[in-house]
Amino acid sequence: MMLEGFQRKQLQVNGVSINLRHGGSGPPLLLLHGFPQTHVIWHKVADALARQFTLVMPDLRGYGDSSMPPGAPDHSNYSKRMMAQDMVEVMHTLGFPSFYLCGHDRGGRVAHRVALDHPSAVRKLMILDISPTRTMYEATDKAFATAYYHWFFMIQPAPLPETLMGNSASFLLDTLLGGWGSEGEKFIDPAALDEYRRCFCRAEAIHAACEDYRAAAGIDLEHDRDHDTNKIACPVHVLWGERGVIGQLFNPLEDWKAKCAQVVTGKSLPCGHFIAEQVPDLLLQEMLAFFGRHDAAPA
Repeated sequence: MMLEGFQRKQLQVNGVSINLRHGGSGPPLLLLHGFPQTHVIWHKVADALARQFTLVMPDLRGYGDSSMPPGAPDHSNYSKRMMAQDMVEVMHTLGFPSFYLCGHDRGGRVAHRVALDHPSAVRKLMILDISPTRTMYEATDKAFATAYYHWFFMIQPAPLPETLMGNSASFLLDTLLGGWGSEGEKFIDPAALDEYRRCFCRAEAIHAACEDYRAAAGIDLEHDRDHDTNKIACPVHVLWGERGVIGQLFNPLEDWKAKCAQVVTGKSLPCGHFIAEQVPDLLLQEMLAFFGRHDAAPA
């Protein structure tokens, strides 16, 4: 069993049930995973972080063991605004009106929205291996569409992508986890991989993931345009894998500085997309330095 040192809870917030693990001591740190994974991505850094922070590691709406409601006609119940509200209510329920925040992949997009919609809640924000959604869509070219083909396939109307993905879910998951500069699945713990397969290879999970991406291509862009003059107020630290699609095709540091945040630092790391599992010690160093705690050692 992974993350056995952390308490598991199922919280009812914002009309859904959010599965999470939490534990540790110190200031609260909310960790948000991405597609196609779950909160288990943090298992290589959680024990060390918990010596200095109270960790909250949820499964996002539509992922893991959290609720997977059918998508609304406008996909608004999978908008990053709705998913951000889930996370703020989770933290309030646990007694944390403000907190540190780190998000990877889709979790980074939810974290971006948390920082915009709830600025008083986020003390500092770390974003892992993404450029802003709007920036990426507006810069789409052949190279990006080829590398991130799932962005354009999964937004097709239901049930086309759900049906095709469901016919080969395990194969697709293994392909995704082995891509994006990640050099196969060697970095993924077998127990973690089993958990990702258990959670992803279900019809309702595949539909929910498609709804997440449909929202990103529609209502999320509308929400982003509403904030053209509004930037993230808290300090932002961006990390990306130098071998990944973001590192190869975008300039994440400049992308976040240009329109999205007032104070941005960042750097590349020697890995692909799945930073927390490929280079956990380097990520841990960055997290301790940025969030202000320096005395925990890697597990």
